[in-house]
Amino acid sequence: MPAKVITEILDKYATAPKSNMQALEDHELSIVFEHLTQNNQISNIAAIYADEPKKPEAPKPEAPKAEAPKAEVPKAQPAAAQQTAKPAQQPQQRPAQQGQQKPAQAQPQQKPVQQVQRPAQQQAVPQQKSNKSTATAQPTTRVPEKKLVDTRKGGDVNLAKYDQRLEELGGQRGERMAQKGGKEKFRNNKGRQGGQVFSNKRRQDEAEKMRKLQLEIAKKAPVKVQIPDEISVGELASRMKKTGAEVVKCLMKNGVMASLSQMIDFDTASFVAEELGCKVEKEVVVTIEEKLIDTTEDRPEDLVPRAPVVVVMGHVDHGKTSLLDTIRNTSVASGEAGGITQHIGAYQAQINGKPITFLDTPGHEAFTSMRARGAMVTDIAILMVAADDGIMPQTVESINHAKAANIPIIVAVNKIDKENANPDRVMQQLTEYGLVPEEWGGETIVCKISAKKHIGIENLLENLALLAEVQELKANPNRAGQGTVIEARLDKGRGPVATLLVQNGTLKQGDIIIAGTSVGRVRTMLDYRGNRLTEAGPSVPVEIAGLSEAPVAGAPFFAVADERMARELVEQRKAEERAKAAAPVQKVSLENLFDQIKSGERKELALIVKADVQGSVEAVKASLEKLSNDEVNVRVIHGAVGAINESDVTLAAASNAIIVGFNVRPDSAARESAARQNVDMRMYRVIYDAIDEIETAMKGMLAPKYREVVLGHAEVRETYKVSSVGTVAGCYVQDGCLRRDCSVRVVRDGIVVHEGVLGSLQRFKDSVKEVKERFECGLTVEKFNDIKLGDIIEGYTMEEIPR
Repeated sequence: MPAKVITEILDKYATAPKSNMQALEDHELSIVFEHLTQNNQISNIAAIYADEPKKPEAPKPEAPKAEAPKAEVPKAQPAAAQQTAKPAQQPQQRPAQQGQQKPAQAQPQQKPVQQVQRPAQQQAVPQQKSNKSTATAQPTTRVPEKKLVDTRKGGDVNLAKYDQRLEELGGQRGERMAQKGGKEKFRNNKGRQGGQVFSNKRRQDEAEKMRKLQLEIAKKAPVKVQIPDEISVGELASRMKKTGAEVVKCLMKNGVMASLSQMIDFDTASFVAEELGCKVEKEVVVTIEEKLIDTTEDRPEDLVPRAPVVVVMGHVDHGKTSLLDTIRNTSVASGEAGGITQHIGAYQAQINGKPITFLDTPGHEAFTSMRARGAMVTDIAILMVAADDGIMPQTVESINHAKAANIPIIVAVNKIDKENANPDRVMQQLTEYGLVPEEWGGETIVCKISAKKHIGIENLLENLALLAEVQELKANPNRAGQGTVIEARLDKGRGPVATLLVQNGTLKQGDIIIAGTSVGRVRTMLDYRGNRLTEAGPSVPVEIAGLSEAPVAGAPFFAVADERMARELVEQRKAEERAKAAAPVQKVSLENLFDQIKSGERKELALIVKADVQGSVEAVKASLEKLSNDEVNVRVIHGAVGAINESDVTLAAASNAIIVGFNVRPDSAARESAARQNVDMRMYRVIYDAIDEIETAMKGMLAPKYREVVLGHAEVRETYKVSSVGTVAGCYVQDGCLRRDCSVRVVRDGIVVHEGVLGSLQRFKDSVKEVKERFECGLTVEKFNDIKLGDIIEGYTMEEIPR
């Protein structure tokens, strides 16, 4: 219908629309339909279609009925004309075409065509009267035309054949057009529209058939989908040969809101795939490292005995180097006595025809830093104790480091030739640290030696060989070499040079090796004497050149076959290191201790105890070890007297331990190291606070209310006695700042001698609120006058932590 008619109806019964493009609402549509229905009444539904062949009179009453509303309602005239024109026109056109173009068609179908034409001729006269209205209404007959494709009765007609025939007719017509020259244009708009309808219908039918075919194939053979641990929604859709929308819809149906780029886990992805009719297989992603590095276990029959690796530890100046020199010189051939050309930090000695490898590491610190990187290189530790000095602080640290690494200890009591030597006192002291000598019924081998005078060296080496035999150390030489980097340096002439200890397999000259983020080919290989080697078996230390950069000490190395893949792995490791540098490593602290216990990560809480006096160390150690329960075992791995130093922090980092300080403070190097390595340090003045805090941390009830924030440190450089005030300290602020309202500690030789508050803070004659780094000031501490030169004044505040 023309838009004008609809506008008039709405104007009369509702609000007039502003333009022809305005969308009509539900109630407005109801008004229009109601009005048209009432003003265009017909007798029955058959009258509209006029498709009863046996009753040619049926269309006759339709004309007066359609004309009646014309007189009453002039507005509905176009609609009435259209309705009378429709039934006459359509059956006339299509069956007429059929009659012309299908001469060979069956007789029963031709009769209805002639009968339908008659009413059309009868109606020609009334149609001429309303010529103008039909002319305007004709192009708008597209929608009813689609509905009236089939005008025949009978339920058993094969529509597919009918449509196919029409398509054939269309094809014949196209061929005729091509024969004529192909330049004739379609003048009949209606014909073109009809062709479009049929071609669309054909396309839809073909798509429907294809879809059904695909569904049948999918049902017969489900698509196999390989899904890794994590996959994006878009990737999953493409692997399943589904659209992204289908997968997203399936996820939403199961309560997972995910976009195409979002990652989902294996369980979710497999559930979706199964729901969409796919067969799921777990995709095993093989990393470059797994492809490249052979980590297969050796078979027992392939293993052969190997030389033990021994490290010498102990206090400074207790004879470690002298012992190593003595062993090395006695084992070197007589023609080469002394003057060793290449000293590579590790070497081998022959004892009764069996080799022993010694690592010349500088004390226990390098040993610990290697262990911190997960390198368990040594099999036996020799603990050097001087008979005249006895056990010293570094000796205790060495014992604790060796125990933490679970390696057997042989004690060498050195300097027994000195006058004031007392080996029995040393043995007595050893029992206090859990090392009971064999002579006293224990398990620790104790050898009395003199490195300088070559006394007892043979006995020590025999005991080493015996202990190595008991351990039954074995390796497989018939595989690619692997081991640990002992140390590395940059040489002016040769570039990066690394000392390697081969632990399994055989390293050969020309092998491609990968060590941490370093990769290269073994160009030269030297032993500890400086002789060239072509291959090195298990427990053999060698110095090699040819790496791209100096690797980190303690890094594992592997001989590999594919150089290109090795370089790719190195790039990958470098990228990982850069990412790790951005995110701090998660270390154990009292705050996260309970979570780690619950998740099963911690079965043992390692502690390092430092206190001002030995009695406090023992008391704190005993009290803390009593806190062990079924879920977590508390173990004090190191306890000593004095300030917290850097080696304590290194041990804590290697053993993932917490440092407990009792009446002591960390020095500046230890503070920086702890911050860098994320080691948790706790300082206490009262033993019960330490016990309560660790106990509540274990139970998960730790709720610290205050945190100590260190503001700065000032060194006392001069003291003045003022009668009315007391002792005034002239100080130089080393770092941070001191504030007038802060609390202070007076620290003397790493031990806290007083805690209190500032009485006054001045610069020259003026009282100030704050003194910054590198400035001098005068200060007094309330109720404390025993300030001495060299004391450190530490300023701090207590900051409240929200629960």
